[in-house]
Amino acid sequence: MAGLSQDWEPVVIRKKAPTAAARKDEKAVNAARRSGAEIETVRKATAGSNKAASSSTTLNTRKLDEDTENLSHQKVPTELKKAIMQARQDKKLTQSQLAQLINEKPQIIQEYESGKAIPNQQIISKLERALGAKLRGKK
Repeated sequence: MAGLSQDWEPVVIRKKAPTAAARKDEKAVNAARRSGAEIETVRKATAGSNKAASSSTTLNTRKLDEDTENLSHQKVPTELKKAIMQARQDKKLTQSQLAQLINEKPQIIQEYESGKAIPNQQIISKLERALGAKLRGKK
């Protein structure tokens, strides 16, 4: 057994250094306080509040405030609401029955017939299919 020798170097096994999250947890901070280590506390400007989401005026809100033009949503034209009502009554359907046919809420049919709805081409085409009538003009 010539040439074989014993390795007597000590092997030191260390734990990994604590991660940033572990260093910030309450137990670690209290342990550091007890040992007399320096602890730096920094309060973030908007910590604990939702100021960033609500109070600051964004570019869009400023543009809206500066805009003097009176903007409004497009409403259902009178011809369309009359055509929907007429076609529904010809088929002897109630608003809720028609809504069920096109898988929409009865409130939507009510809004279309009263002219309060914002026109949606998908809903109008569903209505055309369910009622079997052409509701839109030549587009």
